[in-house]
Amino acid sequence: MACPTSVLAPRALASRENLRLLPCARGPGVQLRAALASAGAEHFQRPAASEPRPGEGETRRPQVAPGQALGFWQERLADQLLPLWRLNYEEQLKVKFEVLKKSLEQLQSRLHSPGGASGEPRGLGALLQPFVPSPVIEGYRNKSVFSVNRGPDGHPQTVGCFLRSPGGKEIFCVPADRLRALPASHLQVAQCYEAFLRQTPAQPGLSPPGLGPWRRLRVRTGLQGHRMAIVTFHAQGLSQEAVRTHKERVRDFFTSGPGAACGLTSLYLKESAAPGPGLSGFPRYELVAGEPHVLEDVLGLRLRVSPGAFFPPNTGAAEAVCRLVAELSGADGSAAVLDLSRGTGATGLSLARRAAHVWSVQLAGQAVEDARWSSAFNGITNWECRRWDVDKAVAQIRKAEGDSLALVVLLDPAGAALSPRVLRAVRGCPAIRTLVFVSSRPHREDMDAFEQLCCPVPGGQDPQGEPFVLGRAVPVDAFPHTLSSQLLLAFTR
Repeated sequence: MACPTSVLAPRALASRENLRLLPCARGPGVQLRAALASAGAEHFQRPAASEPRPGEGETRRPQVAPGQALGFWQERLADQLLPLWRLNYEEQLKVKFEVLKKSLEQLQSRLHSPGGASGEPRGLGALLQPFVPSPVIEGYRNKSVFSVNRGPDGHPQTVGCFLRSPGGKEIFCVPADRLRALPASHLQVAQCYEAFLRQTPAQPGLSPPGLGPWRRLRVRTGLQGHRMAIVTFHAQGLSQEAVRTHKERVRDFFTSGPGAACGLTSLYLKESAAPGPGLSGFPRYELVAGEPHVLEDVLGLRLRVSPGAFFPPNTGAAEAVCRLVAELSGADGSAAVLDLSRGTGATGLSLARRAAHVWSVQLAGQAVEDARWSSAFNGITNWECRRWDVDKAVAQIRKAEGDSLALVVLLDPAGAALSPRVLRAVRGCPAIRTLVFVSSRPHREDMDAFEQLCCPVPGGQDPQGEPFVLGRAVPVDAFPHTLSSQLLLAFTR
């Protein structure tokens, strides 16, 4: 199967994606159904798949209804991953606003129930601001994830998105031409990866049968024209010589073979299984060809992104979030910022241009070196990265700055679980008067965090510290065509 060197045809472009490509709706089912009903329930289908468990759907041939055209499966996949794609963008924002409105109503009810936060609850009209739209609606993602499995036609080496067959008994990959969130450059890499797999000699001795050592593909792009592909590779007992041969084949395919049409600037292998006997293995991320990083631009800052570091999937929306955080925090030359966000430090670095000083203490792994490089490249001298817990960070900041600066906290768990210990430390520090929380899960886990920040402990003096008061909530549409969004909440005390 050849990989064309020109602009790729829509059919072959998009057989790819994994359920992690796009965040799923996290809100309570009743709220979501009500919001969808208000926009016209006939536009939507029930989600048809979930991420398969290890080994599920990999060795069984899917029983696909005969005669179904490919377009049927593509629409089914689009309805699953992008449930709002049939609506125009204005209608999408209306649906999302209703979902967030229900969530804030629930939060207000919890905060102001007996024993909850003191004072009269503010009306939603005063709390919930209008949606900040995504600057880009089509092809907005800078990172996509594609998987390898059997397609609807039974081919075992289809690069695509997981979808359950009718009845939910089988899982297979479906071409993703109709996923409007994917840029053509990502789909082009996925098509060429499929072409590479289909010209690879079969290795039936490997498990799962027919798939060989090649697995998931991630594609990341930057605004500077960078294109990074990260291929997951199972060593599975292969000899060192076999692994070396595989690496040379994929490198040659994408640098001098048909895959060169993708214009990759970085090609990585990521090992996902323990090497077998006699194989020393290779690093978790091994650079096979090209540059080691992707560069992004956010509000005039040049940021470095490594293959294993988190960066928001919608760059334009990330810029909107950085602007709003600066506005909601009120950070200026009289404030120090404790940055508890994850990722590559984009928000903290952007705040450093306004605040007296910024300390980022939640970065980890490759993100630490990325953020330090970005700080040096942009000439930012009032930003520091430390691996401190919150208690130590606050103590060190107060020791360095004294009481002359106001202390502002930024919480952005980036979809990860937020430790109750972190919340207790923030709540228990009287020097923190302003808190900005960037939430991608206001319907579930983050709801408990809001309550812990705002509700006093009954029985006199509160050992957790003075409660915070929610002042504003601003939604940002970081994921067009889905029910997901980001909600920025400003707390004061």
